[in-house]
Amino acid sequence: MIKKNKVTLIITTIAMLLPMFIGLLLWDKLPEQVPSHWGINGEVDGWCSKPFAVFFFPGLLLGFHWLCVFASCADPKNKNYHPKVLQIVLWICPVLSLILNTMVYAAALGQEIAVELIMSLLSGLMFVIIGNLLPKMRQSYTLGIKLPWTLNNEENWNKTHRFGGKIWVAGGVFIMATAFLGNFWILMTVLALMCIVPTLYSYLLYRRQKGA
Repeated sequence: MIKKNKVTLIITTIAMLLPMFIGLLLWDKLPEQVPSHWGINGEVDGWCSKPFAVFFFPGLLLGFHWLCVFASCADPKNKNYHPKVLQIVLWICPVLSLILNTMVYAAALGQEIAVELIMSLLSGLMFVIIGNLLPKMRQSYTLGIKLPWTLNNEENWNKTHRFGGKIWVAGGVFIMATAFLGNFWILMTVLALMCIVPTLYSYLLYRRQKGA
């Protein structure tokens, strides 16, 4: 997988190192203490040192990015990956790194950042994209709705992912539609339903298949 996507991996790695370069360009303008965490009310409630923000955050996401790549390569069923699904795996961390680090730098420079709005819109969009790809996912140990019943039965896997895809798209649209309300608990409730409903559907399908 790495050899086939070598160019994409190089581009995504450079994209994830870009926030470090931007941080160095802004070094003299950034304060010694940089916002690092926002509470559910959108207010900054955590701070970190400037070097920590510039180097550790992008480095952490870069490490997680490559961890996902190696985990996908180690999956004995990695040949089942749909090309579009694989592209999501390769690009999700770089995109998040650019957005999150931009928010941190902007807040550090005194800009007003509607974190709860941005994160809700971003989360909703991500779930819509993933929801559209769920029906295309084939059985694997690293990607998809990995339950004992889906991994042991291809029919269960396919039906669960078709159903789960609809739930995730609907959930993502709802999250984006309610993003401007700025209600953290709406987001948490929808996320819980997006996990519980497909799991329950898969289990009931397993029970019906076992009974048959």
